[in-house]
Amino acid sequence: MVVDQIPARIRWAVDLVDIKPDDKVLEIGCGPGAAAELICSRLEPGQGRLFAIDRSESGVDRTKRRNAAAIEDKRLTVRQIDLATLRVPVKRLSKVFAFNVNLFWVRECVDEVALLHDRLRPGGVVGLFYDAAREDQVPQMIAQAGASLEKGGFRVSALKSTQPAVVGIIGRR
Repeated sequence: MVVDQIPARIRWAVDLVDIKPDDKVLEIGCGPGAAAELICSRLEPGQGRLFAIDRSESGVDRTKRRNAAAIEDKRLTVRQIDLATLRVPVKRLSKVFAFNVNLFWVRECVDEVALLHDRLRPGGVVGLFYDAAREDQVPQMIAQAGASLEKGGFRVSALKSTQPAVVGIIGRR
């Protein structure tokens, strides 16, 4: 892994979620696989796991190609699936990570947030991150995503970075 090839905004977000070697992580919207690569680099084979999902077949394919070694050593599983149909045993996840997944701030997502709350261990963290280049959208992103998580039973805080321009909404179970 070459850290310089992972965008600074992804590095900032993954750092904020604070991945531990034995974490069980769900990534929603794995896209090109950069976050999956960085997350897997922090997981200990045989202990930590990342379950990465994307609705897009091309996102899943790109993540699989980029992270073949992590799939081989069983740190990573990648599936083409929608969050609403996700099947993960209850209370197994320690962290949830999503970057630019608009679901949480553009529409009601009560069922999806409830699913995350049910699947996270007590003390688990949901990290929702968005590019903040469109400054006019940031207040709405924070308000809507934060409200979605709060309604689902999470304690919420928001953070913003200017270099890179990213906003993070953190929900703690």
